[in-house]
Amino acid sequence: MSVSGDKAWRCTVCGYVHRGPERPGVCPICGSPKEAFEPHMSEPQPTARARVERWRCLNCSYVHPGAMPPDVCPVCGAPSESFEAELKPSEEMTTTTDVGKVVVVGGGVAGVAAAEALRAASSTAEITLLSKEPVQPYYRLNLTRYLAGEIGEAELPIKPQSWYEQSNIQLMPGAEVSNLRLEERVVELGQGQTLPFDRLILTVGAHPFMPPVPGGNRAGVTNLRTISDAKRILSTNLAATRCVCIGGGLLGLETAGALARRGADVTLLEGYGWLLPRQLNQRAGEILAEHIGSSGIALKTNARTREILGDERVRSVQLEDESILPADIVVVATGIRSNSYLARLAGLEVDKGVVVDNRLVTSHPDVFAAGDVAEHRGVLYGTWAPAQFQGNIAGMNAAGAHVEFGGIPRSNALKVLQLDMFSIGQIEPEDASYDVIDQETDGEYLRLVFHDSHLVGAILLGDAKAAPHVKKAVEGKADFSPLLPRRPAARDVIDFISEQSA
Repeated sequence: MSVSGDKAWRCTVCGYVHRGPERPGVCPICGSPKEAFEPHMSEPQPTARARVERWRCLNCSYVHPGAMPPDVCPVCGAPSESFEAELKPSEEMTTTTDVGKVVVVGGGVAGVAAAEALRAASSTAEITLLSKEPVQPYYRLNLTRYLAGEIGEAELPIKPQSWYEQSNIQLMPGAEVSNLRLEERVVELGQGQTLPFDRLILTVGAHPFMPPVPGGNRAGVTNLRTISDAKRILSTNLAATRCVCIGGGLLGLETAGALARRGADVTLLEGYGWLLPRQLNQRAGEILAEHIGSSGIALKTNARTREILGDERVRSVQLEDESILPADIVVVATGIRSNSYLARLAGLEVDKGVVVDNRLVTSHPDVFAAGDVAEHRGVLYGTWAPAQFQGNIAGMNAAGAHVEFGGIPRSNALKVLQLDMFSIGQIEPEDASYDVIDQETDGEYLRLVFHDSHLVGAILLGDAKAAPHVKKAVEGKADFSPLLPRRPAARDVIDFISEQSA
């Protein structure tokens, strides 16, 4: 039961839940204004506040220290509006709880965020961070940039090695967990070593989905999920290589672009009628396809793979229409599946992922889950920002705090082959009660979808500088009833949104 007068407000950008009679002036997790908060119905739990001391570039993930973002990202040139606040717990978040030993299983961004938030909240916790890969945790979303040659391997790590030492976090790379003995509170490693824990945080991520296509196990067929995958691809002389990318999602697009930049002959296969059907309407998908064609990538839509042909090594890809595409390398980018095996083996509740509540607690009271492995209210996010937000919250709660994750609306803000793209919310109207404003100019496509005078979805293709403002307008349920009767152009509405947010 909620105490009389107690109210909860959820940040529609990062999912943080604030409790109090009024919306907070700014979200302590992501820096969104109070307009981004909406009433939230849930059981009351005490929350803590945070201060912002770092900002992350949404385009390249560069982290800038300071109370305010830089005017321009020094890595990729993105404007200050493209920066997102990162959590820095305040003294009020520090817990006096005797946390004891905490083991974080998984060295992705959720695991690093969990360890960092846990240490900030507890100076006495014994923190061990286990990473299956033999290298220190790195920016997985930058693997395509590494593949393209835009950055070097030294620029991939999330934190320098010295940070783990200074933070008194024991990092164990190359540590593969074989079993979770929850009744004994022990993590069992593949080498027979065991680690006791008082609290456990599962951030084991996900693995690439390999469709059941005959020939998928031939040499030369790979995914792009790890740095080892990228190095294996780069070991080939790509300038003289025929590459087929199966899957026209964001990863498939960026992989195709990276291979093309290396001089490979690239064909991209999309099973749907246009690219990114979950993020773009048909016209936007067609414009993106035109841009991809000008980048030297051959695109085939409605292309479904029947078999990957060859002997021990791949030689070609056969499609359902009987056409055959020569291939020396095949990169499969058809989605991910959560790494839920250990959790199932341990008896935790698992559906599509490890089921968690608003505090990211699993069916075991001292086991938390965050990132790609965690299923919150039936949702597996599978993207970088929610994984980081969840990692922060799981780490704080493992330290004894009571912070809630209320869910995040889905949005996409990425550069696709040097073409800015942003998509959020409902991009297609359900019926005649919706109002749609489209505008297409040379190299730019804008779509705004309204319902009951509220902006419920948007696509910005070609120029996405206003994406943070549009995102807040959608998530803050801004009312545009004064504007819509005049039937303004989409660009005028976006300029209005940007001015209001300034």
